[in-house]
Formats: sequence, structure tokens, C-alpha cells
Amino acid sequence: MINILGVETSCDETSAAVVADGRMIRAQVVASQIDIHRAYGGVFPEMASRQHILAIVPVVEETLRKAGVSWDDIAALAATHGPGLAGSLLVGVNVVKGLAWAAQRPMVGVNHLEAHIYANWLIEPPDAVFDPASLIARHPAPAFPLLCLIVSGGHTELIYMQDHMQYRALGRTIDDAAGEAFDKVARLMGLGYPGGPAIEQAASRGDPTAYDLPRAWLGDSYDFSFSGLKTAVLRLVQKVGGDDAPTAISRGKRTRVPAGVMRKINEADLAASFQEALVDVLVAKTAAAAAAYPVQEVLLAGGVAANKRLRQRMAERLSVPLRYPPPRLCTDNAAMVAAAAYFRYQAGERAAWDLDVIPALQLATSPPEKAI
Repeated sequence: MINILGVETSCDETSAAVVADGRMIRAQVVASQIDIHRAYGGVFPEMASRQHILAIVPVVEETLRKAGVSWDDIAALAATHGPGLAGSLLVGVNVVKGLAWAAQRPMVGVNHLEAHIYANWLIEPPDAVFDPASLIARHPAPAFPLLCLIVSGGHTELIYMQDHMQYRALGRTIDDAAGEAFDKVARLMGLGYPGGPAIEQAASRGDPTAYDLPRAWLGDSYDFSFSGLKTAVLRLVQKVGGDDAPTAISRGKRTRVPAGVMRKINEADLAASFQEALVDVLVAKTAAAAAAYPVQEVLLAGGVAANKRLRQRMAERLSVPLRYPPPRLCTDNAAMVAAAAYFRYQAGERAAWDLDVIPALQLATSPPEKAI
């Protein structure tokens, strides 16, 4: 059994996990900063990095204790080195370097997007039972070739995988990511942070056909665009609110709708209509790609993959099985980092001591081949 200790500090979650054989979570600890950043309507980068410094050592120590392992049981350590906030990434990478040096263990650098994909390989054993053979038999790994839709606050990408670590980019957002659109519209509507869960909760009470909001299809492309949808919500609010309406959605400008304006708009209906428009595009393009390429299943990954409406609509539309992690593994966590690192470790990949953070790191992909 190969145990990997993973560390995740790409944004505002400080997390460590021990994962066995790239699949079984032996322990995981996550220190969330959501309550700290909620007052700002988004992540405050400098504050995030300071909180990581305070939390990282206790989080790692608690993870090892909960896993019941010593350093002799750890084969390698892994850290997210991009993409993400530079200051946050530096904390995780440097702590892992120090721990690896002290324990004389190898390191693996992990791409955050790849880690989200590998959340679909994870199994959470019952507290009282750790039977790897039985768990794997009951929870088979995803079957290749497969299609993965990564939907998070910073990324929306449609990836075709023929095998482990073999990625072909079919499409990606040309402007706002899906999660970014959720956050900005939630801020505009005064629903709070994080935006995805806030809009989903409001939408559960609304009519998704109440407002006719645009869908950016971009022809036959598998690319995505949500900037126009976000702006359409802003224009709708401005039309109703007149002089009292906000003038921009961008951070740092007036974005929250005054209470008097929102009384003229059905908040639940607007949230539901926005969510439905965004989900429509995600589902339609993913389903089209799944029909065009020889995939055995489709995976969802990233924070927006926790959205129940997206999961429901995707399952209804696909002709192949759909897989997605439980909500707690959709958001940033170290177990997915350790899972991704395991397959690179098995392939002989090791990070050098000069491993550096790359805030704008891209997933290494090949150009898409013609659909079969």
C-alpha cells in the first residue's frame, strides 16, 4: 500500500490528507476561511496566505494523527503548485519541501485542475472499517476513455482523457468561469458569498423560465462564455431599478442591489433563471462532446460540480454513466491532490527541490483530435 500525504493551499482552504493507493482516504483535515472572506464578498489574497501560515502545521499534524500513520508509512508528499493565488500556493509548497527534506521523502508537484479530476477516484472508507480490497471491489475506478467537465470559480474546461495523465482539451471558457459567474451574480443580487450555494438555495424556490436570459452557444465550438449571461442579469436589474440600480459587476465597484430594487424583482425566479441558463450550456456542450467521442463515462469536477441542478440535468441528458464526487470533495481539498500525485508517483515522476509555484499554471493538454 502506497500512502501519499497531500497538501492543498491554492486559494482559501488549508487542507492535508493521507490517501492510500490513489483512492482510499485514510484521513483528511480542511481548515476553511469562508467566514473570514465573506465580509469582502470574495477571497482577500493577502489575508488568505496569512491564514494558511497559521493553519498549515496544525492541519498536517492532525491529519497524520487521524490517519494513524507515521512518517515511515508515507511514501511521498504532494503539494498543489498551481494554478492559484501565489501567496497561498507558496505556503503549501514550502511546507511540503521542509517536511520532505526532514523525512527524506520524495515530492510530487500537482496541478490543481488535475487534482479536481482525480477527486472522482476517491473512496471514503467507513470510520470503523479499512478494507482496501472490498472497498475497491464495491467502488470501481472511472473507465477510460472518459470526458471530464471541470467547473470551478476560476476554470471551466471540457477535457477528454484516454488514460491517466493523458488530456485533450476540447473546450474552455473564453471569459468568465462558471463559478466566477455564480459569485458575481450572487454579489450583484446581495445573496452573499460563496455565490454558487447562495444562488442554488434561492433558485430552489424559483421558476427557471421566469426570465428569458441568453445562452452563448458559440456555434459548434465546445468553448464556453458566461460574460454575456452575467451582463444580462445586470441589465435586467438596471431596467427595473432605474437610478437605484448598480452600474457594474466588477469587484471594487458598486455591485449590490439596494433592497428597494430587489423588491421589484422576484429574487428566487431570477436566481433560478440564471442558474438554468448557465446549466443549459454546460449540459448541452458536454452531452454533444460525449456523443461525438468514444467515452465510457462522464465526470464532473470542481466546486460547481456540487450543484444539484447541474447533476440532475446532466444525468438526464447523457447516454453514458455520469460520475461526480460528494460535495465535500468537489471544493478544494488535499485528498484530490494526493490522489493525482499517486498516479504521477507510480509513473516515476518526482519534483526537484527547486519546485516553484505557477499561479497561472495550465493543464498540459494535447489539441483535440477529430471526433469519431
